[in-house]
Parts: sequence; C-alpha cells; structure tokens
Amino acid sequence: MKVFDNKHIKNVAFVGTHRAGKTTLSETMLFEAGLINRRGTVEQQNTISDYHEFEHQRGASVFSTPLHTEWRNYKINILDTPGLDDFIGEIMSSIRVADTIVTVINAKHGADIGTEIIWNYVDKYHKPTLFVINKIDSEKANFEMSFNSLKELVGNNAVLIQYPIKIDGAQCIIDVLKMKCYKFGPEGGKPEKLAIPKDQQDYAKKLHNELVEKAAENDEALMELYFEKGTLNEDELRQGIKLGMLNHDMFPVFCVSALKDMGTGRLMGFIDNVAPAAADLNPEQTIEGKIIKPEMNADTSLFVFKNVHQPNLGQITFFKVMSGEVKFNDKLYNTRTGEIETLNQLYIMDGKQKHAVQKLTVGDIGATTKLKFTETNDTLASNPKSGTIKPIKFPQPRLVKAVFAESNTEEEKLSDALKRMSSQDLTIDLSYNSETHQTLIGTQGELHLSTIEWILEHIYDVKARFEAPKISYRETIQRSATANYRHKKQSGGSGQFGQVHLKIEPYYEGMPEPEGFSLRGKEVVDLPWDGKLVFYNCIVGGVIDQRYLPSIMKGILDVMESGPLTDSYIRDIRVMVYDGKMHAVDSNDISFKIAGSYAFKEAFLNANPKLLEPIEQMQLRVPDEMIGNVMTELQSRRAIIQGIENEAHYQILKCAIPSVELTDFSSQLRSLTQGRATYSSSFDSYSAVPSHIQKQLIKEQELVTT
Repeated sequence: MKVFDNKHIKNVAFVGTHRAGKTTLSETMLFEAGLINRRGTVEQQNTISDYHEFEHQRGASVFSTPLHTEWRNYKINILDTPGLDDFIGEIMSSIRVADTIVTVINAKHGADIGTEIIWNYVDKYHKPTLFVINKIDSEKANFEMSFNSLKELVGNNAVLIQYPIKIDGAQCIIDVLKMKCYKFGPEGGKPEKLAIPKDQQDYAKKLHNELVEKAAENDEALMELYFEKGTLNEDELRQGIKLGMLNHDMFPVFCVSALKDMGTGRLMGFIDNVAPAAADLNPEQTIEGKIIKPEMNADTSLFVFKNVHQPNLGQITFFKVMSGEVKFNDKLYNTRTGEIETLNQLYIMDGKQKHAVQKLTVGDIGATTKLKFTETNDTLASNPKSGTIKPIKFPQPRLVKAVFAESNTEEEKLSDALKRMSSQDLTIDLSYNSETHQTLIGTQGELHLSTIEWILEHIYDVKARFEAPKISYRETIQRSATANYRHKKQSGGSGQFGQVHLKIEPYYEGMPEPEGFSLRGKEVVDLPWDGKLVFYNCIVGGVIDQRYLPSIMKGILDVMESGPLTDSYIRDIRVMVYDGKMHAVDSNDISFKIAGSYAFKEAFLNANPKLLEPIEQMQLRVPDEMIGNVMTELQSRRAIIQGIENEAHYQILKCAIPSVELTDFSSQLRSLTQGRATYSSSFDSYSAVPSHIQKQLIKEQELVTT
C-alpha cells in the first residue's frame, strides 16, 4: 500500500447531529474514490463504517470508525463519529487526532440543538473546521434556513463556498470559489460543468467577493495583493482560506447530497487542496513541557486515541503517528508504564477490514493488535525521554449507577469485563464504594449505559443489573448526653466484668475543653470517613485501670463504623470517660470494649442524633431562555442557588445540592433543555438531613434489618 508524507495525509473527523448523514457521506467518499464498488446504506446495514451489531440494532453510529480513501495523490483518513453526546468520548477522541473537522448538517433541520452541543466541543479544541450542508436534494431541504442557523451558531466566520439551485428540475450546485455550476443527473455521480446561469451571476459574484475579502483578512501579504488587484486568484484564495481555517477564523460551507453522490468529489478535492494537514498544525506539547514536531526525521511518537475489544481479535489499538515513522515489528516504550511494546502488526483500518502495511509515517492514523500494557491516552515512543503527549480530557460522568452481576457466580467475570471496558472508554468511570459495598459505574447517559449493558452481555457474556447507588450518609449528635453500661458475664471459671460511665457531646473545631472533669489524657482520632472522635480520659481514683481505656475507645469506634440510625458512619463527637468499675479477676479488654460500645450507643440515641447527607457543589451552563425552568427544577431538588453569571447566550449557575437529588438529574436536565445544558459537580460537605426525610430513611433501614 502506498506510503504518503505528512503534507499529503489529511485526517478529517466527521461530526454532527444524529441523522445528519455522516456515515452515508463517508461511504460515498470511499465509493467516489473507487475503493468500494457498491455503496452500502444505513438502512440495509451494509456500510463500511457502521458494522457493529449494536449499531445495526440502533440504526445509527455508536462508535467512531476509522476509514480511509485516496483522492488525487492525497490520502484522506476519515473518522466517522456518532451523533449523540452520550457517546462524546468517541467524538472527542476523533476530534483530538483530526487535522480538520467536517461538521455535517441536515438541510431539513439546519444547525439544530445536537449540532450546537457538538460544536461546543469542536470550538473548545480550536481545530480547523468546515461545514457540509447535506441532503440538499430532499423535498424538505431548506438551505437558506440551514445556513442562517449556522451563522447564528458560529457567527459571520461561516462563509459560503457553494449553494444549491434547481435548473429545469435538475439538482445543481453553484461553486463561488471556482465560479462554476455543477449540474447532476437524477442519480448523481459525475456532474456536468456549466457556466453560472445569468440569473445567478450577480449573487454568485457577491458571494465570491465576500469570500475573497474574508480570505484576504487572514494574511497581510494577501491583503496587499487584494488592495493592489481588487481580487485574488484561485491559488491565493486557497492560501487565505487555509490560513483562516488554521486560525479558527474561517469556516467554509459546502453543500452535498451524500446519498445521491452530489458534490462529494468537489468536497474531497477541497480537503485535498485546502484543508490543513498534520504538517500545518501546531506541534504537540507533552505533559513534561517538551515539543513534538510533526517531522519525518524526528524520534517516533505515537498517540493512542482509542482502544476496542473485538471477539476473536482481542484488543485493537488505534493511534496517530505524531512524529517520525513506525515500522512493522518496531519496539516502542510506553511512556506511562515504562514497558516496551512490540508492534507485531500494523494496519490501516476501514471499519472492521484490516489492511496490513509495513510502515506508517508522521501524520497518519493506523492500528495494531495484542499490545499488553497500552491504554487510551498513552504515548508510545522510540525514545523514552521524548515525553508523554497531553491526554484527552474527557467529561465527568452524568449518570452513576451501582452495577451487579445477575448471578453471584459471575461477579469476578463482570469485574474483569468492566475494568477492560473502562480502560478502553475513558468516559466510563469505574469505582468501588467500600462504605456501601457497591461497584459504581459512571456514564454519559442512558444510551451510553445501554451500550455498556449490551457489550457486557454480547461481547463478554455476562449479564448485569444496574440500580441507583446508595448514598453515603453520616450520623452525628446535636446535644450532650450521659450513659453507663455494666457488662457482666459468668459462665464458670473467669468471667467478664466492666462498667463504663461516659458523656458525649457534639464536636467542632476550636471548641473549648470540657468543664467539670479532671482531664487526665486526650486522644484525637481522624476518622477514615472524615470527621473526628476526641476521646478524654477523665478517670479519677483508678476506678478503671489505664490499660482498659484503649479497649473502651475501640468499642466506641466499632459503633461509629455502623451507626444505630441507618448503619452509616458516625462523625464529630467527643467522649469523656469519667467513671466506672472493674473486677480484680474478671475484668479484661473485651469486657471494657463491650461496656464502652453499649454505653456509647445508649448515649448517642439520647443525644438527639442527626443524619447528615453529602452535598455536591454544582456548576451548570444553561441557555438564557431555559434558566427559569432549570432553577425551578433545582429548587424542587432542595438546591441552594449561590450565584449566576453571564457567558454569551448562556447562564453559568452555581449551587449546592444534596447528592441524593442527582440520581436522575442528568436525564431530567437533558429533557428540560433538549440536551443543551451541561453541568459538573464535586463533593463539598455534609449537611443535616431535613427531619421528615430522616424519619423516612430510618424507617427504610428498619425494614431492611427486619
């Protein structure tokens, strides 16, 4: 297979909302280049891109799929991505390694909410971007509406290269860069090149002049040429457009019918001639502060942007060559683990089809299999001192569930499968809560979760059950209380005896020492679950031997690990042991441990015990017109609004909200805002549970224990 240099390799990520036609467009581009003889369709489930069984069931892309085509001595690597942000990890990894982003828009709907959501991620990466308005031949297509909605989204930097018209019922495309009219037959394919019709010449000339002005703005030399000649030739135009795309200041707009193969050849020509390549982009930075330049004669550095596990093949690792070149059987260092990986296979992937190659050069995208120590975001390098390429930062999970195997015998199998999946898909957040004894899985939404469930069952042969996670409550007290307990047991021989008198109080930082006691010793315990136990020895006259005090404290700590209200951890209490009794023969450590635990539990129940719940600090980004509904929803969930700031057409809202209220919040927020609002949250503190909720939780716990 032909080897291309970094100036003749173009990596494009197809992004856009669900049903925009990204998969159809990629299929048509492969057909147009002659790499496939017959175009498949999503409906017939025979496209090169959407080949997974789960995608066939859904009738839509779920995974990003690498493809490639060749067009006029250029290689175009295509990354066909899903259209739903539940699969944002697939989209972000593709954006990260693409040189140009091709955002596909459905001409029937324009730049809709889904487009806006994905655009926010594209804009964040500041990658060169062009837009393709697809399905222009549809009866419901509205190109003018689509372009205007696009300008509302990205501003006046969206510049028309083409627009569609009908001539005698035939679909045509006016190209204002080349100033040509392309006329297509009913089935599309190769167009007839015509002069621009007279009734379109003034409008086409106006758009051409706007294009020239916009291209000239990107370079001083071009601006001088423009002032001197009053125009720019086609080569100068291409140069200005490329600079504008590199500066993220110019977004060319094309129109196609991917299904009928109308305009795809022209789009591929633009990608070849104008769209930036890896050699045009800024060098990569490493987390150590080094620079990796996209040069052929540099040390080899590969960035792993995706891992996939396939039956019978095992793990397939997808990478982009960031510098140098990689050859069959090369040995490279994993800069994260220090391990050496041997690349026994090198492939170019077209969906599930593998094409073996001997080497890949800088800028290219390839794959290998059977790597032992390499995961997504890793760097493989010929020189271990090259540095680790900055990783993709994936968003926080929006939906968290507790996950269990349907069968207890498959728990280990489930655990192994989840670990492998989370190492491949970094938007899966896998953790174990030792307090609730639950395995927790964080996902991007319900669709993401259903995909995970399907993969577990059909790829790893294990059925899983998903439930709302338990909330990690805390218990504490609101007033002081005293109690005493005598533990006495006699069953022949030495018995057990210990009596403990103690007082407990709520603890807070900086509080004065207790009064009315003879303070003989103090121990402050930083509890593993946060909070403190402050333990005072106030024994006078040796009624309890000093050696038994650690056992009393151990008994108290045992109770604090499993509070009497809801079996939750207890925190922030101080205890004064001030009296008791012991027996010269029968007293021992276990006796005082038991006495201490019962005395503490009795005092705790008499000290107006209170449940505390975890509070999350949340920040939301909400469209202006939707802020009222979102605030109403938040207040119904006991959130405390802390502030609102303006950001373009969005409101940045900060609030504190109980963790329990976030169980289904992601789905509700998506419904309220049509998916346009986003949020992040992190644990902040514990706060008292309202009395009516506390009663309900205690009642639920009683039902569990009985």
